Amino acid sequence: MAKIKSETAYKAAMDRIEELLPMVQEDTPPYDRNLIELDLLSGLVEEYEEEHYPIKTPTLIEAIKLRMYEMGLNQTKLSELLGVSTSRVSDYLTGRCEPTLKVAREISRKLNIDADIVLGV
Repeated sequence: MAKIKSETAYKAAMDRIEELLPMVQEDTPPYDRNLIELDLLSGLVEEYEEEHYPIKTPTLIEAIKLRMYEMGLNQTKLSELLGVSTSRVSDYLTGRCEPTLKVAREISRKLNIDADIVLGV
């Protein structure tokens, strides 16, 4: 099968996908030409994006900040939740130090952050 080889081709494929999306519904039959074209283009775009625009695993700091935002936590509330001082939370968020294994477990459990991210795996 063909492959998207340039940014211009990528943009053209994205434009065509935008045109096809309104033409395809959940109940569109699998033999519909628009659905087939949409599936093919989507696969090509996905391959191109994985190669040229990979999504990296977030750092622990990014994950904690996101979860704080989602849970409406400030550093004081986070320190209470984790059982550490606010200055220690500040150290974690600025990268001055890493959490101990005990605190890492609490971060993973209480903030629901994947252990691989917490451990930097």
